[in-house]
Amino acid sequence: MIRPEDLLRETERGLWCQPGGFFIDPMRPADRAVVTHGHADHARAGHSKVAATPQTLAIMASRYGEDFAESRQAMEYGEVVRMGEVDVSFHPAGHVLGSAQARLEWRGLVITVSGDYKRRRDPTCTPFEIVPSHIYVSEATFGLPVFRHPDDTGEIAKLLASLNRFPERAHLVGAYALGKAQRIICLLREAGYHDPIYIHGALKQLCALYEDHGVQLGELRNATLKDEDGKKADFAGKIIIGPPSSFQTSWARRFPDPVTAFASGWMQVRARARQRGVELPLILSDHADWDELTDTVRESAREELWITHGREDALARWAQLEGLKARPLSLVGYEDEGE
Repeated sequence: MIRPEDLLRETERGLWCQPGGFFIDPMRPADRAVVTHGHADHARAGHSKVAATPQTLAIMASRYGEDFAESRQAMEYGEVVRMGEVDVSFHPAGHVLGSAQARLEWRGLVITVSGDYKRRRDPTCTPFEIVPSHIYVSEATFGLPVFRHPDDTGEIAKLLASLNRFPERAHLVGAYALGKAQRIICLLREAGYHDPIYIHGALKQLCALYEDHGVQLGELRNATLKDEDGKKADFAGKIIIGPPSSFQTSWARRFPDPVTAFASGWMQVRARARQRGVELPLILSDHADWDELTDTVRESAREELWITHGREDALARWAQLEGLKARPLSLVGYEDEGE
C-alpha cells in the first residue's frame, strides 16, 4: 500500500520528494529544488538545480544574479516533466508573477503543493487554477474566520479619495517590492489614475521585469535619487510607493506632510495599523483569506489536507469538521514576507 509519506514528507530543509529526488521550496541549498514562486522565503539562492516557471527564474536571476543556481529548468504552466519516478507540473497560484502550485503524481497518487496563493483577480499574474488532488498541501497565512478581505477596488478608491481630500499632501504607500507594488500600480491605472507614480529605487528593477513580461504599469518616476527629486512641494498630491522598511529612513522625510498608507491583509487588524503609525490602512493581500482557503480545500483536497504555515490549527480543525483528514506540518522558515 502506498503511503503519502512515500511520495512527500517534511524534513528540516523543507518538503522532500524521495522518488523524484527533489525538495519543494527548500530552506537551505539543495541538489535539486522545485520552486513555487520568487519571494525570498520560498526562492533561495545556492541550489544546484532549480525548476520553476520562466517568470520565477527571471525573478530569481534579478534578485540573486544570473549564477543563482548551477542549472535551471523552465517549466510552463501545465507542462509535465518527469523527475525521477514522479510526474511534476506547475499550475497557476495567483500569488505573484510566475507563482505556481506544484502537482506531483506517482503510482496513481496525486499531491499538490500550493506554495502561496490567492483566488481573487490580479491584473499582474495568471489567475489561480483548481488542481484536484488526493492530498492538497496549503498555506494558511490568513487561516482564521475573522480574515475576510474586502474588494480590491474599494481599497484603491479609499486611496484616491484621500488624494482628492488632501491635495497638498504626498501619499506614501508601503508595499512589498515583488507583487504587491506592481498590483497596486495596475489597480490604480484600472481605476483611472494615469498620473506618474513615483517609486523607491528598491522597486525599479522588479517593475522593469514585470514590464518585460507584459504587465503595463504606465509612467513611473524615480523617487530616490537626489538629483531627480525636485523640491518637496513637487510631491504634493502625488502617490509614492516604497517598501515598508523605507518608511523609517530619511527617504520618507523628503515628502510634504505625507499620508502614510500600508497595503497588507494585516491592515484588517487595527492594532497592527496603529503600531506601524499607518494613517490610511489598505487591506490588500497577496494571500488567500478564510473564504478563499476553505473554498480551495473543498475543491482541491479529495482525501486529506496538509498545512505548511500560517494559522494552521484553525484551518485543520475546519477541514476535520468537513470530513477531511488534516494536519499541520512542522515546517519553519516561511514568513508572511509580502504582508
